Amino acid sequence: MPTLFDDIEKVLITKDELQTRIAALAAEMNAIYDDDDLPMLVCILKGAFMFLADLTRHLDFRHEIDFMEISSYGSGTTSGSVRILLDLASDITGRNIIIVEDIVDTGNTLTYILKNFTARGPASVRVATLLSKPSRREVDVAVDFVGFEVPDEFVMGYGLDYAQQYRTITRPNCCTTCTARPTAAIITCSSRRAWPRNTSNTSARCNRIRR
Repeated sequence: MPTLFDDIEKVLITKDELQTRIAALAAEMNAIYDDDDLPMLVCILKGAFMFLADLTRHLDFRHEIDFMEISSYGSGTTSGSVRILLDLASDITGRNIIIVEDIVDTGNTLTYILKNFTARGPASVRVATLLSKPSRREVDVAVDFVGFEVPDEFVMGYGLDYAQQYRTITRPNCCTTCTARPTAAIITCSSRRAWPRNTSNTSARCNRIRR
């Protein structure tokens, strides 16, 4: 019987590579911030939750966390309009903000977020993204901390989904240092098996590489 693992085309980034790079990003932040800055890390849901969790484990300074969910999906390969589904619970006036994203593609969603945050009067705003696709950029947007630059391919795993599935999918042998299946890695999906199983609503078959 076919499984989700049959949909994996190849592994782009292994678990070890992810963790090594995330630790390096945290070191960059540790060199900038201290306890007096008390930054707030804003996780953009849902894709960045794993990145945020691992990133914060390496931070040496006091910090707070909040969440925002943005809808930037379109069906097929068409970009949808950007809107806020879940807003921040905190007032960010005068705060040092670090936006934590899973992927920056076209830059349209991030541009929207930055404009929205700027209007709220923070002291500073920086952006950390796990993945970046500079070849697909439609707007010039600054990203301060970049984990990996990836090619123009459909990527999933380590929090990134396809129609709410595949967030934790990985090849069992993608990390030779683990005896059990690693918790996450970045993979690409085979185009021959692109539709998630048990997903009948075509509007849910969204293409999240348009962010």
